[in-house]
Amino acid sequence: MSIIAANLQAVEATIGEAVQAAGRARSEVQLLAVSKTFPAQAVLEAMASGQTAFGENYLQEALDKIVNVAQAQPEAPVEWHFIGPIQSNKTRPIAANFHWVHTVERLKIAQRLSEQRPPELGPLNICLQVNISGEASKSGATEAELPELARAVAQLPNLRLRGLMAIPEQATDPAQQRAAFARLRQLHDALRADGLALDTLSMGMSGDTTAAIAEGATIVRIGSAIFGARNYD
Repeated sequence: MSIIAANLQAVEATIGEAVQAAGRARSEVQLLAVSKTFPAQAVLEAMASGQTAFGENYLQEALDKIVNVAQAQPEAPVEWHFIGPIQSNKTRPIAANFHWVHTVERLKIAQRLSEQRPPELGPLNICLQVNISGEASKSGATEAELPELARAVAQLPNLRLRGLMAIPEQATDPAQQRAAFARLRQLHDALRADGLALDTLSMGMSGDTTAAIAEGATIVRIGSAIFGARNYD
């Protein structure tokens, strides 16, 4: 068994324990393997173990990887999620090559994704990124901006607003972790009560998976626990 296969097995066990403790079904939580900075071969190894959804932060690296994976496994089901910051001049290739985008924080970006989404691909799944901890260094809409932004994005053609995403301030205390995720869930539930058909909470990474699942995460974004430590050189 490869290292990636063994790591996936361990992550699956963690998710299984977390959903059981939360009284949820395993089918309610999707594992998004964050493959940024790792080569196409690492993605192919994960695919060999049954993993189908992959998250990428860096556009050009991701586009190359998408091509290489498609060439190696043209018939394999694979779902690409863009989870990095979005610049206006990058929206066209994102709209044309990804199934999901988790990091929409401005209406202008959503409008460009909508306009540039090839119609034959069907709607692009969108999560709105929320700066849930109010950190100046973090991307995301504020809580105050969120309702108006969500209503506007939900009206755009070629997009399907699915839910919310957040990267809370790092914390090791499980109660503190859960508090941030609970707040995102409350915002999600308030938008649903306002009539928006949301079904997705993208929250939780390698260090806080259990807390995120306890508070209702439907997608957990896990990278280092699957692929190992990253080298950014």
